[in-house]
This record gives sequence, structure tokens and C-alpha cells, in this order.
Amino acid sequence: MTGTSQAKLIAIVLSGLIAAGSAIAETVPLPVPAPQPKSGAVPPPPVQSARPGGPIPAVPGPSAAPSWLPPFFGGQAALPETSAFDPAQRALADRVSTYLSSVQVLSGNFVQRGADGRQSKGQFYIQKPGKVRFEYDPPVPIQIISDGTHVVVRDTKLATQDPIPLSQTPLRFLLADRINLLRDTNVVGIYADDTFVTIAIDEKHPLVGTNRLMMMFGAKDFQLKQWVVTDPQGYDTTVAVSDLDSTKRLDPGMFKIDYTRYGN
Repeated sequence: MTGTSQAKLIAIVLSGLIAAGSAIAETVPLPVPAPQPKSGAVPPPPVQSARPGGPIPAVPGPSAAPSWLPPFFGGQAALPETSAFDPAQRALADRVSTYLSSVQVLSGNFVQRGADGRQSKGQFYIQKPGKVRFEYDPPVPIQIISDGTHVVVRDTKLATQDPIPLSQTPLRFLLADRINLLRDTNVVGIYADDTFVTIAIDEKHPLVGTNRLMMMFGAKDFQLKQWVVTDPQGYDTTVAVSDLDSTKRLDPGMFKIDYTRYGN
């Protein structure tokens, strides 16, 4: 696969799994994004940069589209010191890590809203470690499948699919058998209010730049509710999940990738 194709695929996966421009607009409500932390909430910490120039700006509310990019040095993201987070924030991150590690099978519905306001929806299926399938409702002819090693974005109408190693996508955070967010990811913000506990993670890819992933969990049950991806241009894509089922047995065949039937 060429560098351009790889960049496109990474951008698709990072931007809420597919560009929403191909979907027709629908009036499907999404959960209200978490507001800015208010009095009594756990505020985002000032995460310091590894190079001169001051701290990375505080994490905005998930509905915002920041126009800035955090500073980097030597091509690597500046990892925050764990001491930058206070005990309450670390406890929140630990609870989210415990939740993500405890869920081995998960299925449900999703609604995706792109930066242009268009919405699409479908069903998703997760089987850890490493396997996921996203099925978009018609007329969107897209399937996204991970077999534990690679992720493919498949266009059933054009009979094409583009593979990329799972390790190069943020899906690995949701699909890891066990994860410690503070140890294994570049967490740049942790905060909470009465609705959501929000974890913000920055990732830099050499082909597409820096993306920010905000994962939102219920403040009371700590279940995954939605995530927002902000791309390097500052555009947001929101994916909200519902009707979650962590007990349903899934057919292993739905995670198999046919590399011969579809062109690459």
C-alpha cells in the first residue's frame, strides 16, 4: 500500500472510523458532550511540554475543535509526567483502565456524527484481544474489521479494502486485553463532571499528524458512552454507543478478513 493510501486509511480510522460525508443526514440524537469542568469537578492538569515554549493548552470540552497542535520534540509526543495528575485524576484513570480491561466481549449500536454535521449509524462487535467489526447501515457500503493483527476498511460496493496493522491505529486502546492508560498511552487530560469522566489522549502519526482522542465514560457506571476524535485540522468526529451487551457470544467468523475476494 502506498504512503498516500496508508495516510488515508489512518485518517479514516482516527476520524471516527469512516468519513461521514458519504452518509446521508439523519436526525438521530447524540449524547450531550461533556461541558467544561465546573466547580467541584476534577480539572485537566497543566501538561508540560518536553521542549521550551510552555505547557500544552488545557484540554477543551469535547465539543470544541481546537485549532492548535501540541508541541513535539524529536518526532515524539511529549509524554506527561504521571505526577502532573493529582490522586483524584489518577484514580479516575485507574477505574477507566479497570473497566476497559474487564470487558472482553462487547456489542451494541453506534451513531457517528462528522464535522459537517452528517450522521450515520450501525452496529459494532468487539471480541478481545484485538477483534472488532463495525457494520454501517445502508446506504453506507462500509465495513471495518480487525482480525487481531490488521484492520481493514472495506467498501462492499467497490469491492475494495485497505489493510493497516492494528498497532498503528487507536483501536488498540479499546481492543487490548489489558491496558493501563497512564502507563500505555499519552494521556494529556483527565476530568469529570456529573455526566462524564473524560480521558484525553494525544497521538502523533508521521503520515497524518497529531490526533486527539477523547473517550467519555459514564460518571456513575464508568461504561463507555462515546468518543470524539479531533484531527490535525481541528475537525471533530463523534461516535456515541448504546444498547451495550457484554454477555452475548459472538461468531468468530465475523472477524475473519478475506484477503483474496477484495482488491487492495
